[in-house]
Amino acid sequence: MADNQTGKIRRTGLAERVDGWAISGAEGVRKPGARLFRIAADRCGAVPAGGWMVGDDPEKDVAGGRAAGLRTIWIDRGTGAAAPPADLTVDDVLAAMELLIGMPGGAGGR
Repeated sequence: MADNQTGKIRRTGLAERVDGWAISGAEGVRKPGARLFRIAADRCGAVPAGGWMVGDDPEKDVAGGRAAGLRTIWIDRGTGAAAPPADLTVDDVLAAMELLIGMPGGAGGR
């Protein structure tokens, strides 16, 4: 599973747009555990506070990210899931990336 996820990150060009990532299958820890988010932040040379989690799972991505101190963008795919208390909500990952790139003084650089 980790190889599959890494392949997606590389094939989509996301690897060139982010400073780092952590895949639960490779790290031996699962979302919504805060440790996985800390591993990713460390690879980005940051701490979770001030960072962003983008995902489509209300519990694992949004609640987990918020519990780790991250701001969150929920990709609402219209599944009928209860809207989590995300900082921002978008329809797809491209919209999330556009928001992050356009932010002044922070995520816009990388």
